[in-house]
Order: sequence, then C-alpha cells, then structure tokens
Amino acid sequence: MTATLAPPPRKRPAPAKRARAFARRWWHQLTSMRTALLLLLALALAAIPGSTFPQRSISAVDVADYYDAHPDLAPWLDRVWAFDVYTSPWFSAIYLLLMVSLVGCIVPRLGVHWKALRAAVPDAPRRMSILPHHRVLEQDANQALARAVLKQRRWRTTVREAEDGTVTIAAEKGHLRESGNLLFHTSIIFILVGVAAGSLMSWYGNRILSEDKTYCNNLQQYDEYGLGAWVDETALPRFCLTLNAFDAEFTNGGPTAYDADVTYETEAATGGYDLEVNRPLNIDGTNVFLIGHGYTAVVTYTDRYGQTQTLHQEFLAMDAALNSEGAFKFPDANYNPGTGTVDEDAEAGFDAILVPTYDDSTGMLLGADPELNNPVLALTAYTGDLGLADGRPESVYSINEDQIASGALEQVNDEVEVIGVGDAMTLPDGSSLAFDGVEQYAVLQVRHDPGGPIVLAGALLLLGGLLPALAVRRRRYWIRWNPDGTVETAGLNRNDYDGLDEECDALTAEIAPGFEPPRPESDRPTGSQP
Repeated sequence: MTATLAPPPRKRPAPAKRARAFARRWWHQLTSMRTALLLLLALALAAIPGSTFPQRSISAVDVADYYDAHPDLAPWLDRVWAFDVYTSPWFSAIYLLLMVSLVGCIVPRLGVHWKALRAAVPDAPRRMSILPHHRVLEQDANQALARAVLKQRRWRTTVREAEDGTVTIAAEKGHLRESGNLLFHTSIIFILVGVAAGSLMSWYGNRILSEDKTYCNNLQQYDEYGLGAWVDETALPRFCLTLNAFDAEFTNGGPTAYDADVTYETEAATGGYDLEVNRPLNIDGTNVFLIGHGYTAVVTYTDRYGQTQTLHQEFLAMDAALNSEGAFKFPDANYNPGTGTVDEDAEAGFDAILVPTYDDSTGMLLGADPELNNPVLALTAYTGDLGLADGRPESVYSINEDQIASGALEQVNDEVEVIGVGDAMTLPDGSSLAFDGVEQYAVLQVRHDPGGPIVLAGALLLLGGLLPALAVRRRRYWIRWNPDGTVETAGLNRNDYDGLDEECDALTAEIAPGFEPPRPESDRPTGSQP
C-alpha cells in the first residue's frame, strides 16, 4: 500500500504584504482612464441637484421660501446637503477622487512620453515588405539628401550602419499628438483646481449706488453677497467708493455706453477712476465691475402734521426702455407733536412705476425711450400698517401684499395717479407726496476670485492640447540601403491616417529624383497588370 503525502499547507503572505497588494490593486483601479471617465460622469450627475434646488451660497431667501413651500420635504433634503451641494461631503469626495485619478493617470504617462522623446527611433524590421507601405526603388537615393530632407520636414531621425554594410535611416514624426493628449488632461486638473479655489476662497457683493452716494466694503452695505467656505468676512479689504456722476448713452432705444466717474479711498491711497463696462477697477486684488444702470426717484412726503421726509429710492427696470418699478415707505409718518406719539395704523406707503419718457398722446402708461425726456411716477397710495415691525425681511421695491390682503393696509386712491417732476399727489388726510426729480444709479459688483486665473490657464491649455491631439498623426518612415545595391523605403502608421502612402511617396520622390509612385489599381487601364 502506497502512502500519499498531503501537499504542504500554503503559507499566507504577511499582513503588510497583503495590505500593499490590496493598496496597489486599488490604486491601479483608481488611476485608470475608465475610472476617471466614470468619476467625471458622476461629478456631472452630482451637480444636477445644485441646479435643481436653491443654494444657500447663492440665495438664502430662496431656500427659506422653499422651506415655506415644502415644509415636510425641505428638512430631509437639507440632511443630504441638497441646499449646499457644492460644499457637501459627497460632492467633495467625488471631486477629490477625480483629481487624484487624473493625476495618477497623467504622471506615469509623462514619464513614458519623456522617455519616448529621448529614445532613438526604432529600427525597421528585417523584412520591410511586411509593412503596410513598402517601395523598392529603381533609382539611387542619396543618403545626405535623405537626411537633409527629413530634417527639413522636422522628422526625428536615427542612422544605423550594420556590419554587412546595410545603412538604415529611421524617421519618426507625431509625438506632438501625445503631448497634446497630456496637455489636454492636465488642463482638466487646472480647471478643477481653479473651480475649487474659486468656490472656497472667492467672494462677491452687489451694490446699487446712486449718484453722490458712498459705500464701504463690508457685508452690511451690500444688497446681495456670497462668501466662499474659507473666506472670513472680517478679512475683506478696506476701501470706500463714491459715485460722483453717471452717464448713459442710448441709440435707437438701447444702451451703447455706460460711464461712471468714481472716487475710491483705501488705507494707503485715494484716487479717481473712469469705470466702464469690461473695464473694472482693481483695489487690493479685488475687482469692481460696472454691470448695470437704473434710475433713482427722489420724493418728499409731507404728513398731516406738516413734517417732511425726503427719500431717494432706487427703482428696478422692468424692460429695455427702463420703465421701472419701486415703492416708497414711510413707517415713521404722522408723528403727533402734541402727544409725542405716532398715530396708530397711519403709516404711509406707495407702489410706484417710474416712466423715463411719458407720452400722454398715446394713451399708454409705459414709454419706449429709456432716456429721461419726460419722467413721471404712477402712484398707488396705501395707509395702515406696513408690516415692517414684525422683523421679517421683505422687498424694498414693493408694498407687502400680505398686509394688503389681510386688510392691515388700505388703498387710498381708486385709480393710479400720474405725476410729473415738480407735481404732488395729495391724500384725503391732507398728507402729500411730491416728485422732486430723478437721479441715476450704477449697479456695481465687487468680486475677488483667486481661481479665475487658474481656470483661464486651464482653458488655454485645453485649447492648446486639443488641436494637436486631434490633428497630428504619429507615423514612422524608413530608408534602407542594402549590400546588394537595392534601396527600400517603408512607412508605418501609428494612428488612423489615410494620407500615409501619399506622404511617404512624396518623401521618396524628394530623396530619389525620378521616382514615380505606383498608380492605384482604379487608375490603371483595363487589362493592365500591376
């Protein structure tokens, strides 16, 4: 009876070795081009909620409105960062994995490409006839001429001489294609880094500034603002800006030029600047852009006790003719000097439309000319409780509709009253609103975006890499002088390139004068033999 020996037990690798193998396997998986494409698709899909739901970084008011409209759904969405998509952990994870994957793809390819650029051109195979393009010359080809022609046409060449007397010139062209591919993928990293830097470290603020008014760079004086996740509002640059004058030019009812004369003051300097569209003012790395224009109505309200209040109120344009809407609110009106108190429910408010050029001959309220040729105000007056004391934010460009619907505000005039500059609207209680005039305002955007130059560099790299990656074709060309006196040429296409035969034949014709490439079979006379 023969005894069989059991195989020795397999020795398991050490834990450290298993961990290295596991990490290496997953690193290769992460840095593959397939994974990079999947992560890029995942990033595009992850950005969809950022376009679907309101974002706190853009408008906290819209998020609050969404809570009011969907009180049951909004808290659940907030738990998965649907209102803060671009700063959420899951979006950041996809973003970082994509960057790591791209870097892992590009760095090894850079080393391989650098070695290929420095390496000698590969020699031709022993049997050149197996190559897709092959010619045997009946004419003699000059070696010096061949080198000069290839050098002139920017081919990389390597000359080899064998012991039996064979001389081969190997030429290669088209490495710029791989350089373009690497440049294209590198540009994506630049764009990702720039977008991330802009999201984390940029900030902006929008401000409507009327003529002869000044504002300083702090969040409390902006009409709208947004801060990056790493921006400290106390670290904003300190400066103040004054709008001295604004000039708008119109042609055929459309704006042709905006020009704002401003004065700025920083801790170190004071100066003036002619601010125009696409000509921003740079202050300590922060750009001030002129992005819009509108009108400010100046009115004086006289209450029933004869006390006056003058208000400069900006109006928002409703159309290209700058017909604008706004509101005047006087919560402190009708102060009784005898009792020292404000009359209860005697606050005054006016919904208004400002028409820059009013034409009473047409019967239309809204005008067609944005210039101030005949400005009027169309007013609807209300008295009662404006609702400003409850602490809830509301638009400064309209009267609170909820107060009107609840009866807290009552409309005074039955019809809209139109008044011009110098005229006044008188209310039944003896109070009045006088239209004193119209000023102009500029819409300014103050922006600091450190990621902008990085994204621009990435876009330029992308264009610079895309063109050679699509247009350049890599190919090789050989010329061999055999000991028996024959000369062979051959070409090899490394990419899809239909013009290889024509290019190689053109090279051969320059190197060997008198060479005529063979005619294609479709061009040969009927019955002829190839």
